[in-house]
Amino acid sequence: MDNAVRKTIREELLHRLTGGRVMLMGILNVTPDSFSDGGEHYGLAEALRHAEQMQQEGADIIDVGGESTRPNADEVDAEEEWRRVSGAIAALSEAGALPLSIDTYKASVARQAAAAGAVIINDVWGMTRDPDMAAAVSETASLVVVTYNRGKADGTINLRDDMASFFAESFAEADAHGIPREHVILDPGVGFGKTYEQNFGVLANLDVLTDTGRPVLVGVSRKSFIGRLTGNPVGDRLIGTLAANLDSVSRGASILRVHDVAAHREALNMLEAIEKAK
Repeated sequence: MDNAVRKTIREELLHRLTGGRVMLMGILNVTPDSFSDGGEHYGLAEALRHAEQMQQEGADIIDVGGESTRPNADEVDAEEEWRRVSGAIAALSEAGALPLSIDTYKASVARQAAAAGAVIINDVWGMTRDPDMAAAVSETASLVVVTYNRGKADGTINLRDDMASFFAESFAEADAHGIPREHVILDPGVGFGKTYEQNFGVLANLDVLTDTGRPVLVGVSRKSFIGRLTGNPVGDRLIGTLAANLDSVSRGASILRVHDVAAHREALNMLEAIEKAK
């Protein structure tokens, strides 16, 4: 993609993020083994069809992932990950319908995705897994989702203090690599390096993130902590997902990363209508 076109898409997205309307990031997993929809959109035709459906349902961003981040998932190398996502990113970028995000923690995949048109790098390791990731974000002038993820759950920590410390370190890393603060989006990292109780805790303490002044992305869609609480299998977790996401909106979340776009758009439209009636 032409750099000028990509810059325009990025700047328009930044403008919308400051506009106050909650945005929906539709999940497009082109993997055979994702916890929720692995294999459903693995082929290019299926992936493009699903992306079009999410756009029609009200998605604002499409997040393309080529490696499952579920617990105990098999890792794939950068070459295989790029092979999985490249066709979808190229086709969706050419169509130009929605801004694209690449769900990866590998700098080489991030660079290739940015060159193909992705404007967001969604790193579930918060630029800590690949030492080259911060440089990749800077060099490609991408927006970056920094996820609170220490890698291993520790139930003894003071959660608020550790969240604040983690993001202070993230901002320092961004500053050191010339990544503008306005390009940073924060994610509490539900499901990543957390105990069951901490998954609720990071959502309850979302103000630690919103107080930084940066947009906050929340990704709880169909995750196991919802299943553990409700007893529902993956395919029956929409109600729990909606409840957690709408609570997050009330606490200042700017982006919701979801599988079920239509239901979330309807719920957000209702919230907006109530707010406008004040």
